[in-house]
Amino acid sequence: MDHFVRLNDMFRACLSLFVAVLCTAGESVVGVREAKDLAKQGSTAIPRLAELIYDPSPTVRLHAVRSIVSIGTQHSIDPLIRSTADGDPQIQILAINGLVNFYLPGFVQTGMGATLKRSGGKVISKFTGPEEQIIPSFIIARPEVIAALAKQISESKEPSVKAAAARAAGILRGRDAINALTAALRTKDDAVLFESVTAIEKIRDPRPANSLVLLFRDPKERVQLAALEAAGLLKNREVIPDLEKILTLPMSSKARKAAIGALGQLVSYDSRPIFEKSLEDKDDGVRAAAAEALGRLKNPADSKRLETLFSDEGRMEPRLAQAFALVSLGNQEFKEFSPLKYLTDSLNSKAWGGVAEAYVTELTREPAILNAIYSTMNVGNTKDEKIRLARALSLSGDKSSIDKVEILTRDANPEVAGESLRALRVLKARLP
Repeated sequence: MDHFVRLNDMFRACLSLFVAVLCTAGESVVGVREAKDLAKQGSTAIPRLAELIYDPSPTVRLHAVRSIVSIGTQHSIDPLIRSTADGDPQIQILAINGLVNFYLPGFVQTGMGATLKRSGGKVISKFTGPEEQIIPSFIIARPEVIAALAKQISESKEPSVKAAAARAAGILRGRDAINALTAALRTKDDAVLFESVTAIEKIRDPRPANSLVLLFRDPKERVQLAALEAAGLLKNREVIPDLEKILTLPMSSKARKAAIGALGQLVSYDSRPIFEKSLEDKDDGVRAAAAEALGRLKNPADSKRLETLFSDEGRMEPRLAQAFALVSLGNQEFKEFSPLKYLTDSLNSKAWGGVAEAYVTELTREPAILNAIYSTMNVGNTKDEKIRLARALSLSGDKSSIDKVEILTRDANPEVAGESLRALRVLKARLP
């Protein structure tokens, strides 16, 4: 008899559990449906969705966050910040990317999981061209957003969440996350390392530069290259001896190019013998980095050799760098076969236009070259030339550039007009 009683109790317990599971599943289905439907109501649905992000079901919470992201108003920010601390990594990453999406529309569709694209190599990263995801300088993310990202970079136990938060901090130019990003350089996770280095590079705070030195010999090449490139872009000259030392050790051509490029960015006059020796290296990238570096040293004695190399060079990457160097050294003529015309013509190149744009952007920091660039702007410019010249002026032009860019905002081509309006906002926000 007792045996049957025990069986009956077990049956009732199992039945109760089964019913509870069914009820929970049913509630989840209802919650998911509600979360999806609420997305259609727009910002008025945010208060209810903000409640659903605390639902016991991860599936309901996920769809609630997804709906909040799709609504994308300023009212979405607070619930997304709270969801960055959710117990489910998938939800955390979606919330983090949703915050980025608010400031950089389209990121969730095109940016999630994407790797940085650097057209033609390092040089495009100098000015965060369109291939790099980063918000315009006139947009400032809320401090609470950056604080939430810094918290996940510092405290999350899930590497994928830390990496997503690091990437987001870089895209949002989150300077207040710099300490968390610097601390993250001690991790052994490759993805977290790479995203943290890239974020530090985008934020352009020179303080972490010394912390990058240990990564100059990282066994993962993409981490090594990111660290070397960032070291130059952060403009901290204290790392020059470390860069010179790494060049005495065996390394890949890509790493050698990155190290020479970093020394060039730092305008290391004492590294001149390294640059001269590398001008005729068998690797295209190394030759390009060396020519670029000599251009920044501005020693007139280098002009003749660079002119000869420019005339004889058959590869695009080093030839663009040689043209940049020659213009930097004073050859600002705009005529057939001149270095300046070669650079502006290259703005039309699908493969190398971004590199040419980066060089033009750097060159236009100098008033004499800025005026020379103005002389190249006319009604005959192609769509790509107009767009890239507008972007270059937005980042390096002065007050005289406002009129030039305003003309482009009235261009008959809507793409040129739209990009130029954005460039004009960047230019005006940057000027005193």
